Amino acid sequence: MTKKSELRIGLFDSGVGGLTVLREMYRQMPTESLLYFADSARLPYGTRSPQEILRFVREILDWMCSQDVKMIIMACNTSSALALEIVRKEYDIPILGVILSGAKAAVKRGRRIGVIATSATAKSQAYSQAIKEINPQTQVWEIPCPKFVHLIEQNQLYTNYTRQVARQYLQPLLEQKIDTLVYGCTHYRHLEKTIRHLLPVSVQIIDPAEHIVTAAEKELSLLGLRNDQCALPTRFCVSGSVRQFANLSQQWLGYYPQVQQILFKPSLEMLTLYPKNSYRKI
Repeated sequence: MTKKSELRIGLFDSGVGGLTVLREMYRQMPTESLLYFADSARLPYGTRSPQEILRFVREILDWMCSQDVKMIIMACNTSSALALEIVRKEYDIPILGVILSGAKAAVKRGRRIGVIATSATAKSQAYSQAIKEINPQTQVWEIPCPKFVHLIEQNQLYTNYTRQVARQYLQPLLEQKIDTLVYGCTHYRHLEKTIRHLLPVSVQIIDPAEHIVTAAEKELSLLGLRNDQCALPTRFCVSGSVRQFANLSQQWLGYYPQVQQILFKPSLEMLTLYPKNSYRKI
């Protein structure tokens, strides 16, 4: 019988953005086995309503729990901003989001903090609230960047158009003379070369992916759930195109992943059979 500590950690995002968290897992927690889910059929999340996001998150959590994971990481800022606090009360499993970890790291670095995020995350003001709860004296500006996710998912990382879009999004933050920039979407780390080129060298960049993995490691240690065995190969699942995800992700993973498709009905309910309330609190 498999010990609970040897079970996988589930991570999910709307697409390849959460791979930034996955890579940090490989680096910081190499003995942990992982399950990665990309909800690419419903990409992007940043233009969805809070009600849609909550429904999507519940469906993914139900499915992940049926796959016997020991912890779930929302490797998606939009989900973390709009659904985390709700679903934490509904599921008997540790669920971590990226926003608090990113906010804590940002406050340690700067006092004039810019956040680039999806439209939904920016509208929620989740980063501003989290940062100001830690230090009310900190100034925060959240900028929606609705085109970034599409450009990244289409592998348009280094085009002139992408550079123009990035310059347009960053200009208001540069005018505010920010000293720290937070990636308020896990996708945005994939644009780091372009973004770094547009920022003064004095501006520090915070990638919440690094800090959520540190938080996950501490949580697992407290719960006595760290795995001391060799990790299983990462399992990749998507709701959209298997080939598109595999082709796009190999440049960041360093290998061509084997990917399984999890299908959805037209009503957007999962076809995969699983006990819907397996980890739900009744």
